[in-house]
Formats: sequence, C-alpha cells, structure tokens
Amino acid sequence: MPRKFKSGDWVKVRGKLTTPKMQVLKYVSKKNPLMGWVDNNTYVECVWYKNGERKTEVFHQNKLIKTIDTGGLFKTFLTPPKFGVNLN
Repeated sequence: MPRKFKSGDWVKVRGKLTTPKMQVLKYVSKKNPLMGWVDNNTYVECVWYKNGERKTEVFHQNKLIKTIDTGGLFKTFLTPPKFGVNLN
C-alpha cells in the first residue's frame, strides 16, 4: 500500500468532528500477530497538544484525512495593535 502522508502533514481522524488537528511525525513499523509480517507503510505516529501537554498516538493511515489549514500546535494570543491619533 502506498504512503498517503509525509512527515509534517496536518491530519484529522476521519468522521470525527471533535478530534484535534495533529501533525504526522513518521511512519512506524507494526508487526501483524497473525501473519507474522512487518508492515512499514500504513501506520503513522501523530502528535498534538492538549492543555499544554504533548500527546502522541499511532493511527492507520486510512483512518486519517489531510487538513487544508495548517498552523502551529500551540495557541497564541496576540493583542491587536492600538492605533490612535494624539491631537495635543
């Protein structure tokens, strides 16, 4: 099976509305306990942050979809600049 993602891609779990946006770290090897063969091309390790805590999990690539919007893993709160005219 061909690889669908590359390291750094932004993904979400397919069919779930409340899942976080995650970043693909790498493909990982997973051994099939019944057949005994090792699969190198279908399981990806993803990372996301929740409440400042780093979380990682391994997903099958068919359970993920690529997101169009990219961005950082951290929330940044920036205050808009204040422009004012001083008439004194």
